[in-house]
Amino acid sequence: MGRFITVEPGINIFVEDINPAGRKTIFFIHGWPLNHNQFEYQYDVLPAMGYRCVSMDWRGYGNSDKPITGYGFDRLADDLRIVVGALQLKDFTLAGHSTGGAIAIRYMARHQGFGVNKLVLIDAAAPSSVDKQTANEFITATLNDRPNMLHNLTNMFFFQLITGPFANWFMQMGLQAAGYATAAIMATLRDENVYSELQKIVVPTLIVHGVHDKIVPFAKGQETSKLIKGSQLVPFQYSGHGPFWEERERFNQLLIQFVG
Repeated sequence: MGRFITVEPGINIFVEDINPAGRKTIFFIHGWPLNHNQFEYQYDVLPAMGYRCVSMDWRGYGNSDKPITGYGFDRLADDLRIVVGALQLKDFTLAGHSTGGAIAIRYMARHQGFGVNKLVLIDAAAPSSVDKQTANEFITATLNDRPNMLHNLTNMFFFQLITGPFANWFMQMGLQAAGYATAAIMATLRDENVYSELQKIVVPTLIVHGVHDKIVPFAKGQETSKLIKGSQLVPFQYSGHGPFWEERERFNQLLIQFVG
């Protein structure tokens, strides 16, 4: 069930809420430059097993409104807090992928993990984000030939072979975002990081990371795990940046075991 939630005057965030009567809730936060549809292969399985799956499109992405401002981690975490409040969520698992992982970490620190009882970080952009040169190259490519940027990103994203139609679906998700929002989030990844927030996380935390990740190297996951007390790091040996796609059955089973 899709709906819009207002986070600022004139700015509405699209929220997908599948199986609202589910016994436990998992809130998925997508990565750059995609949208909530990236978790299709979780939605195919988890709701039928009794889980409530909530997800949102960041401002500027997917079906959400696309303002020209508001793309820092603080504002994105605040948007998430408003959605959590509007849905009256409590005791839920927050699962963030890539940049969505950084947003989840900022949420945990800035809003004291409001409502969250477990955290899942999937190839999260942490502890640091994207180096200046790489980020600037992505920004330049985004503002000059975004389809080609997305094509190149697709080639970097996966370890396993994907079909042409799947690659096209990936690109179409990226093209649903505004170009300026795509560039703005990359600037945030260049200029901000969540290093100092990691030690503030006290809920049980599962860290999932593809061993062959070319976007956020596996070593970043190891470093994040060391900084979050008591966290569990699970390497995915046959994945790049998207284990929820490349090893979806294992990922789903691991998530079910962790959430309980």
